[in-house]
Amino acid sequence: MDQPSDVNAGVIRVFNHHLYELSRGIRPLSMLTMTKAASGVVVARLVREGVAYYVHEACPTKLNVVFGRPAAVEAARRFLTGPLCDLSPEHDFMLGILLGYDREQQCVRYLERSAAAGAPQVLSAPDFDDTTAWLDAAVEANPERAH
Repeated sequence: MDQPSDVNAGVIRVFNHHLYELSRGIRPLSMLTMTKAASGVVVARLVREGVAYYVHEACPTKLNVVFGRPAAVEAARRFLTGPLCDLSPEHDFMLGILLGYDREQQCVRYLERSAAAGAPQVLSAPDFDDTTAWLDAAVEANPERAH
């Protein structure tokens, strides 16, 4: 694929790898941050291959190109309305999961970000190997649902 000289070959290599992973169903969504010049080459290829995409301004000189399955792209488009650092803990969690990041790490990140935002935290977890402790904890947490 011929590209302008100002398009970084590394960006194109990563882009090709993301397209491969999308085609194999490894992840529903990918996102690359790049210059406006590089985005032209990337978007042209996405259009040619019929891949859904959304271009989000990361900063005045960079763009995030989000691409993948149509529903995942549309979901991301709806909450990517400003800088990524301004995403709510919930939207940050959703984006990480859609991008295929480790689920447990995303849960930890969500808990940390929501705690920083003042949301309540789970302070301890019962020993789930002990069925009685698990049932007691469930009843204690939800007394109105106990029968």
